[in-house]
Amino acid sequence: MTHFDIPATGINPYELFAEWLESAKKSEPNDPEAMTVATIGADGMPSARMLLLKGIDERGFVFFTNSMSRKGQQLAATRVAALLFHWKSLRRQVRVEGAVETVSDAESDAYFNSRPKGSRIGAWASLQSQPLDSRATLEARVKALEETYKDTDNVPRPPHWFGYRVKPTRIEFWQDGAFRLHDRFVFTLDENGRWVAQRQYP
Repeated sequence: MTHFDIPATGINPYELFAEWLESAKKSEPNDPEAMTVATIGADGMPSARMLLLKGIDERGFVFFTNSMSRKGQQLAATRVAALLFHWKSLRRQVRVEGAVETVSDAESDAYFNSRPKGSRIGAWASLQSQPLDSRATLEARVKALEETYKDTDNVPRPPHWFGYRVKPTRIEFWQDGAFRLHDRFVFTLDENGRWVAQRQYP
């Protein structure tokens, strides 16, 4: 893979990310939008899990989840998160760090209604991150909800299920290099709100 370089100013990291994501969609066998989402607990302990990116624009990176889950509670408490995209086929990764805000109800409704009916029912059935005595209990909850909504596709969005937007203050692009001499560029916002890129040692 050839090395890449970028100017210190005048480049938008969202545009570069979009280019890399588009390349990943052509080369990754599964879920190029997959990312690690890292949060922080009240005890200061970090916690990480895999989710799917569901939106990206100059406001930030969007994902959806149950706000009553462990990550939802941690996001509510700290309002910060870090994301990591790793595209093994391209030998690239992108790291994102920033504050977190909830998306509008309209955005949450639009995405929720685009999901398959079974996934919408699942959002109601799962008490995410809570103790579960058996698989049968979960399946019974699903069956009861399927019966409730058997005559309609209109499954409303749970009030505790919505989207989060990570508003980056730092975005790092990493590309593999021979002998671990990788290319790394870190974008940060200057005092004028412009993105400035700095090459870093690998």
